[in-house]
Amino acid sequence: MKVAVLKGGASLERTVSLRSGARVEDALVRLGHQVLSIDVGADLVDRLRADKPDVAFVALHGRGGEDGTVQELLELVGVPYTASRPGACIRCMDKVVAKHALRDAGIPTPDFYAFSQAAFEDLGAARALPAIEERLDFPIVVKPAGQGSALGIKFARTAADVPGALVAAFSYDTKVMLERYVPGRDLAVSVIESAEGPEALPVVEAIPVDEDFYDFEARYEIGRTRFVCPADLSPELTLRAQEISIAVWRTLGCAGFARVDLMTDGDDLTVLEANAIPGLTDTSLLPLAADAAGISFDDFVVRVLDLAVARAAA
Repeated sequence: MKVAVLKGGASLERTVSLRSGARVEDALVRLGHQVLSIDVGADLVDRLRADKPDVAFVALHGRGGEDGTVQELLELVGVPYTASRPGACIRCMDKVVAKHALRDAGIPTPDFYAFSQAAFEDLGAARALPAIEERLDFPIVVKPAGQGSALGIKFARTAADVPGALVAAFSYDTKVMLERYVPGRDLAVSVIESAEGPEALPVVEAIPVDEDFYDFEARYEIGRTRFVCPADLSPELTLRAQEISIAVWRTLGCAGFARVDLMTDGDDLTVLEANAIPGLTDTSLLPLAADAAGISFDDFVVRVLDLAVARAAA
C-alpha cells in the first residue's frame, strides 16, 4: 500500500510534526508499505494528485493539520486519511469551542472566559478583566485559543501579570482564554478506535522535573519530564478518567485516535483539552500508553491505517 505521511508544514509545531512523521515512516517501512514522505506546503494537492497514495497518515500538528484544513483537502482530492474528520478537528483545535462543548455536555472542565483581540481593541474588554480575575481567582492560566503543545500558555499569579500574559497569548492567536487554574496532577488518556468502539488506553501521568508546569520544553526535551504509565491512581479514579475521556471523544466527534488531557487532585477530575492529532514522538504520551496496553507502535500504525481504509470504503 502506498501511504502518504503528511508532516512538517509551516505551523509553530513543525519540529514536533517532523519527528512524529519520521517515526510513522520508520514503522511503515518495517511493515512493508511504500512511503510517500510529504513535508506539507503549497504543492500538497499537486503531489497527492500526481502520486495517488492509497491513504494518508496525518502527522501534521498545529494549524493546517489539526484544525480540519488538510482533512478538507484530502476529502476533496479523494484520499482516505487517518484520525478525525474536519468537524472534530475544528472542535478540538479551538480550545474555546471545545470547552463550550464539554460544558454543555456536563463534562467537568475549569471555568473560563474567552475574548478575541477585536473585543479588547473595539469593545473595551480590558475593563472587564477585574471582574474576571475576581471570579476565577489567582493564579489564572492564559492561553491562546488555537495552539497545541502548551505553546503560548502563561501563568498570571497576580493582577499585575495579566497584561503581559495576554500580550504573550495574543502573539500566538487572535483569540485567548483565561482559565481557572486547577492544581493537581497532569494526566493524559489516549483513545484508539476499534471495531467495538473507542478504547481508552492506560492513564499516563506527566511529572515535570524541577518545574511546576508541564510546558512545551518539558513535553519534548528528554529528561525534563518523568512519565508514569500506568499512573499511580486508584482503580476507581483510573476508570473514571478513562470513562470521561471516552465521553470527551464522543462529544467532540473524534475518530481513529486522540488524546485527552486532564487534571486530578486525587479525588476529582477535570478536562483541560483534547488533541485530535496528538504527538507520536519518542517522548509523546499516546505511544507510551499504547505500549503499556501491549500495543506496539507498529501495531498502532496498522490499526490506524486499517480504520482509515475501512472508513473510506464505507
